[in-house]
Amino acid sequence: MNNEINNLRKELVIMKELDLKPNYAQLARKHNCDWRTVKKYHNGYEGKSKSRNRASKLDNLKNEIKQKLELPGATISAVYQYFLKKDCKIGTYSNFNAFVKKHKLQYKQNIPNIHPRFETAFGEQLQFDWKENLEMTNKNGVVFKFNVFSVTFSASRLHVFVYSKTKTRIDVERCLIEAFKYAGGITKELLTDNMPCIVNTKTKKFVPEFISFCKDMETKPRNCKVRSPETKGKVESSNRFMQWLIPYTFEFETEEDLIKIIAADITKTVNTSVNPSIGTTPIMAFNKEKEYLLPLPNKDILNSYINDTKSAKVSNGFLVYYRGNQYSVPPQFVSKIVQLREIDNKLYIYNNTKLISLHEISNKKINYLEDHYKEGLAINLKTNSDDIEQKAKDNLALFDTLIN
Repeated sequence: MNNEINNLRKELVIMKELDLKPNYAQLARKHNCDWRTVKKYHNGYEGKSKSRNRASKLDNLKNEIKQKLELPGATISAVYQYFLKKDCKIGTYSNFNAFVKKHKLQYKQNIPNIHPRFETAFGEQLQFDWKENLEMTNKNGVVFKFNVFSVTFSASRLHVFVYSKTKTRIDVERCLIEAFKYAGGITKELLTDNMPCIVNTKTKKFVPEFISFCKDMETKPRNCKVRSPETKGKVESSNRFMQWLIPYTFEFETEEDLIKIIAADITKTVNTSVNPSIGTTPIMAFNKEKEYLLPLPNKDILNSYINDTKSAKVSNGFLVYYRGNQYSVPPQFVSKIVQLREIDNKLYIYNNTKLISLHEISNKKINYLEDHYKEGLAINLKTNSDDIEQKAKDNLALFDTLIN
């Protein structure tokens, strides 16, 4: 057909040069086409353009896409998900990817990590890990430093991401309970690596408090093999979704906004997107897995782990706030994050799993234990003189008189 059209066009050119009027019907029979086609070419039609220059929906976003891809760690997939949230009509990922490649918008090619694949039965295993030391800047230039606790149900690939400022054993237990409640049940086994907050670094065994937690949840903890992170590859793989946070840099205002982005936007998007390993969405696969989960413990057990514990940062005066008043800890914990728990009108203060201070709950604005104050005073005065004890008593008495 193309040869016949080419021959037709050549004959029309010759006829035009000889100033001959073409017979459309006769030429159509000769070149095996419609007479209207002959007329179209006679009137100047040159055929379809080999390269169409049609405008793309993404042209107006070109500069913004480039800016997002230049953020450290940003991937094409992460940036696509960000713009898809803003406008569901931007097109498919393949078109978005082609647009980025065509205009060379990607700053740096990211090389994915590769791990061998393995499978587990429904309800058998949950993998968890930290995505640590994340930093994001809000619209006002304020830098937020935080961690994300990442949970993956091994069979269905259902993901749960939990925002956390600290990474203590208490945080691990709290985040796991949030994941259990999100799923409505518990797997038979919890798999992780050698987290210092829940594993004794010398013996490589779980600390008694975490073992007790697992017994209360009626599940079993298991460490992956040393130098074999691929055994928990599903949760390692899920951590890449935290790159989807990067395009939200400068796009949020408060900590609550950040928590919502992680808990709602990213978690929901990940669980409703097709996972290539299982050929369906995690949420669809989880509809089957949830039938195999162990039931949640009663509310009293769950609440004992999540309701009574709070985190606080120790001030330069080695004090922490609790219910409007301040309580002391040893001076070496200044600027550290500690955990506060009230039991029977006593305030227990922990650093990770270690109890570092115990106070009676009081109405005093400032509550120093004498040993803490003497230790801090000795550091401040850079002396261990005999009168430190008297100075400590005098100053504490002044606190009671002037403040308390």
